[in-house]
Order: sequence, then C-alpha cells, then structure tokens
Amino acid sequence: MHSSVVLLAFLAFLHATSAWQGGVPVQVQPPKGPVNQAGVTFGTCANNPPSPQEAVGLIKSLHAQKVRLYAPDINILQALRNTGIEVVLGVPNEEVQNIGTSQDKANQWIQNYVKNFQDINFRYIVVGNGISSLNEHNGQYAQCLIQAMQNIQNAINACGLQNKVKVSTALDHSIVLNQIHPPSNAVFNPAIKQNFIFPVLQFLKNNNAPFLINLHPYYSYAFNKPEVPLELNQGQSQSNRDIRLEYANFRSASFLVQDGQLKYQNVFDAMVDSVYVALEKAGASSLDVVVAETGWPTCGGTAADANNAGTFNNNLISHIKRTGTPKRPQNCVETYIYNLIDEDKRGKELEAHWGIFDQNKQARYPISFWSPSDQ
Repeated sequence: MHSSVVLLAFLAFLHATSAWQGGVPVQVQPPKGPVNQAGVTFGTCANNPPSPQEAVGLIKSLHAQKVRLYAPDINILQALRNTGIEVVLGVPNEEVQNIGTSQDKANQWIQNYVKNFQDINFRYIVVGNGISSLNEHNGQYAQCLIQAMQNIQNAINACGLQNKVKVSTALDHSIVLNQIHPPSNAVFNPAIKQNFIFPVLQFLKNNNAPFLINLHPYYSYAFNKPEVPLELNQGQSQSNRDIRLEYANFRSASFLVQDGQLKYQNVFDAMVDSVYVALEKAGASSLDVVVAETGWPTCGGTAADANNAGTFNNNLISHIKRTGTPKRPQNCVETYIYNLIDEDKRGKELEAHWGIFDQNKQARYPISFWSPSDQ
C-alpha cells in the first residue's frame, strides 16, 4: 500500500512539472533563477528532423532559454509562440542578395517572420552566416551583406523594434581573424579588413548591436592549430594525459597559456579574447561579443565522442555562468551550442554528428542548461 501511494505521488509530481512530447519529458514552466547565457542552435539539415513541436520539447527538456534558428520556418515559429524562449533568427545566405537589393523584400521578410509573431521574444536577426569574400561557398554574397543588414534594420526601425531586436551577422573566427595566438597578437584579416570587416563594425556600432562570431575549439584541437599549442603535451609520452584536450574542453586544473599578464585555462577564453583584441585594434572595443556557434562532435574525428562532447558542452555552460574571459572577467559571454540534433545531410561524417540529440530524439549524453545552483 505504501509503495502505491509513493508511486501515485511521483506520477502527480511528473504531471505537475512536465509534459510529454515525442517521448521526451518537457518542462512546462521555465526554471527559476537567472537566465543562462547559454543557448542552443537548431539546424535542420537532416533527413528526418523532429517535428517543430518535438524540437521545442527537446529545447525545453534541456532548460535552454535561448535558441538560434539559421532560417525562418513558419511551423517552428508557431511552436515557439508564448514559450518565453528567446529566439535568434537567421536570414539564410541565399536570401541575402535579394534582401540587399530590395527594401520591399526586407520589409516583407520582417512582416512575415517577426511582426506576425509578436508573441515570440526575438533577440537578434542574424543576416547571413559565415559570409566572407574569402569563403568559396558564400563569397558571392559578401558585397551585398551590409546593404542587406541595413535594409533589415530599416524594416526593424519601421516597426519600432530597434531597441528590442538587434540586427547583426555571424562571422567565422577562422576566416576573419589572423594571428590569434597568443590572443594579444590577434588582428582582423587584412585581406578583408577595409572593404568588409570595417563596414560591418561601423554598422554594429551605429546600431548598438553585438559582434557575432562562430568559433570552434574542437577544430583548433583536432587540426593542431597554434591556439592549442602542441608543446602542451611535451613530456607526456609516458602518460595517458592529453593536456591539449584538457585545455580544449575546460578540464585543465591549471593555467596553461600565458599572454602578458593574462593566463588561460581553456582555449575558448583565449579565442574569445582574440576577438576582443581585434575589435580594440579596429576601434570597436565598445561592441559586445556573442559566440553564435560552438560545440563538439560525437563521431567522425579525433576525440569526437559523446564523452568529450558532453564534457565540453557541460563545462562551457558552467563556465559562462560564473565568469567572463581573462581579458573581460565581468562579461559573461552569451554563447550558442551547436547543435540541437544531428544533421545527417551535412555530408561529411564529422559535420553530421554535433547534435545533443540523435534523430531519434535520444540524448547522446546528459546535459542541462540549468542547475539547482541557478536558483
């Protein structure tokens, strides 16, 4: 009899606190406490993505309160209505040229995906992702990016939303920055600085918008880039320790890299500080930095497994709750973890397995964007 009472009480607790969507427990009410600086991206380049309702259920099950969408989808936006989840909405690269050449098309885009969804808390409109004239996949859009950003800004202004929704673009750390190790050496790539980076920075300063950057410590580690120095593992031949990996996924207990007076325990902070340094040198130190995409794969490459991915992402969430970077310790860095689900249409094995969930909506490792300490 006693066990039955306990079971009934437990079921009542589940009913009061959770709902079930697609076999996933979903938190109905957002957890109490401060809004976490961590969000999650939701890319849908998959053969069998979850339904919009299931995807929002997965986001809620993580207690994530921010999501980045790379492109608008009416059904996904419908599912996000009245959830309280902050939404970063992308203008896809292939739409940048049309929007950059037509104010009417920019106005219609904002009407369709922002004004028609006034019960969604939009945070940023991100015009283009990783666009650069140096990028062979999207270089053709670089010349119209600024005008597309301006046209979207004009449309936002016309709605009176300029103080609520900021317009930016997401650039790739590995393309737009040079000499990032140590961070104090970082500069914007001189090949695109004058004609591309400076106009972007001026737009962001004019509109009090943040600088969004995609950066990936995983690639720095796996591809032996200078920011995760090979010499960190010197003298470890008789040990199983991989100090470079510890530096890459927040597991180092000590400072491993020194840059003047600043000391670094993890490469994420060093990479973000390289952005701060480049902004300072470009006269844009007032801009906030948002990491628009980062993460760790679970398959397909060196150290790509669920354990390392879970370690990186959980440690990242914990880290950006507590502190900023050595250069700006008071600025907790708003960061979006890539990705909600695996995207098997990415082609290459390494690119297809960055999801927190697989396509069957099963979590690849335990993770939560909220903990009891957030109360």
